[in-house]
Amino acid sequence: MSKSTDVKELDVEKLRVNEKKWGKSLMAAGWNAIPNVIIEKQEALGLDALDMNIIIHLSHYWWRSDNLPHPSVETIAKAIGVKPRTIQKRVKALQELGLITRHERRHTKRGSDTNLYSFEGLIKAAQPFAEEKLDEIKKNTEAKRERLSRKKPKLVVNNDKE
Repeated sequence: MSKSTDVKELDVEKLRVNEKKWGKSLMAAGWNAIPNVIIEKQEALGLDALDMNIIIHLSHYWWRSDNLPHPSVETIAKAIGVKPRTIQKRVKALQELGLITRHERRHTKRGSDTNLYSFEGLIKAAQPFAEEKLDEIKKNTEAKRERLSRKKPKLVVNNDKE
């Protein structure tokens, strides 16, 4: 079996697990992936609830690494239930924190296209937390293996029968 087939089978299994949690129709309607460490460490990353909502919404439009998300400010504001100016201010603050980069797409003849948003700063800021988490997982796995090795019963067979 090829490596790509193994990956596809893992993806299918993950989808089935998520379908059991969320239901088939919700998963079929679309889903999003956010690294757990960003959710778990949002405060340490300097993100409030509105910032997280914006990041989640932007990531909703980011399905391929080479196609940056580009929803309009109005689209994000409507989905979250705030005014477009609020989104503009929060995106600016996220930029100042270095977590999001906004790439303006201004055109002189026909106006502007929606901005492109990239997450390099957020990814870089979350990386140390991810490495800590991976170290913790590794230590816990080793500790569990050690505990299990100590608990293995030793089979003693007495072949010295008289």
